[in-house]
Amino acid sequence: MNNIRQISRLMVFAAVAEKGSFTRAAETLGITKSAVSQQVSQLEKELGIRVLNRTTRGVSLTALGEKLLRRCQLLQDQVNLAFTDIVNAGVAPQGRFAVTFPHALEANVVIPAIEQLCIEYPGLEPELVVNDKTLDLVEHKLDVAIHAGDLPDSSYRALPVGTMTEIFCATPLYLQRTPVLKTADELCQHRWIAASWQQGKMQLLHLDNNERSSIKLNQFARASTLTCALEMALRHLGIVLLPDVVARPLLKTGELVHILDTVTGPRWPVYTLHAYQGDKPVHVTRFHQLVCRFFTEL
Repeated sequence: MNNIRQISRLMVFAAVAEKGSFTRAAETLGITKSAVSQQVSQLEKELGIRVLNRTTRGVSLTALGEKLLRRCQLLQDQVNLAFTDIVNAGVAPQGRFAVTFPHALEANVVIPAIEQLCIEYPGLEPELVVNDKTLDLVEHKLDVAIHAGDLPDSSYRALPVGTMTEIFCATPLYLQRTPVLKTADELCQHRWIAASWQQGKMQLLHLDNNERSSIKLNQFARASTLTCALEMALRHLGIVLLPDVVARPLLKTGELVHILDTVTGPRWPVYTLHAYQGDKPVHVTRFHQLVCRFFTEL
C-alpha cells in the first residue's frame, strides 16, 4: 500500500468524521460530495476494513475509525505546524520556556505536551512550576500559565482549553467497608479527604435536573496538594473530589469508582495565558495546541 498516497484520503476521512457528514465535509474542503465519498471508499478499499458506518441520518465511526481519527488529528497538527514553520522560516525556539499549571493537569496533560514539544523543538529548556495558586506571568518571569477558574482581570491573552468538572471518587475497598451511597445527602456520612482549594461547604450540580444544592461534607483530612489527597484516597482512607481529567485514567483501571455519577462538584474553565500582544512565538502556539489535544483525549 502506498502510504504517501493515503495521506490526502486520511485528511478527507478526518473531515467527514469531524463534520459528521459527507456534505459538510465537502463544503469545508471545497470539493464535491462525490469526490469526498470516493476518497473515503478508496481508503477503506486499501485498508481492507470499514472506518465509517453510513446511515440515512449521517455517519458514525467504527472502532478502527475512532483510533484512526485521533491519528489523523495529530497528523493535521503536524501539517499545520509545517506551514507555521514556513511562515516563521529561520526561527528555531531555544532556551528557557517557563510554564506554571495546577497539579490536576501535571501527569496526563502538561508533561505529555512538554515531551512532544521538546521533541519538535530540542533547543527548548522547560522550567515547570506546579502550583494550584495563580502566579503572575511578569512577576514570576513565566512564558505561559495554564489557569483553571474564572479569568483574573489582566491584560494577558487567554486561549480556551476546555472545562474541568470535579467528581466524587473512592476505591472499591473503601466503598465495601462503608454504607452504600444512594443520594447526595449521604455524602455527609463519609470521610472526605479535601484538597487545598476545597471547602467543607460547597455547591453541587445535579445533572438529572440541572439544579444546584448546598452540602457540608465531613472533612476527615486536608492535603496541601492534589497528589497527596489522591494518594490518601488510593489507600482507602476516604472519598475524594477530583477533577475529571485526573480521575478518568484511574476509573478506567478500576483503582477508583465514580460515586453518584449524577452529581458533580464545581466546574472550572481552563485557559492558556500568555503576555504576547502581537504574534505568539511558534512554540507557544504549539504548546497550547498540544495541551488542548491531550486535555480532550482524556
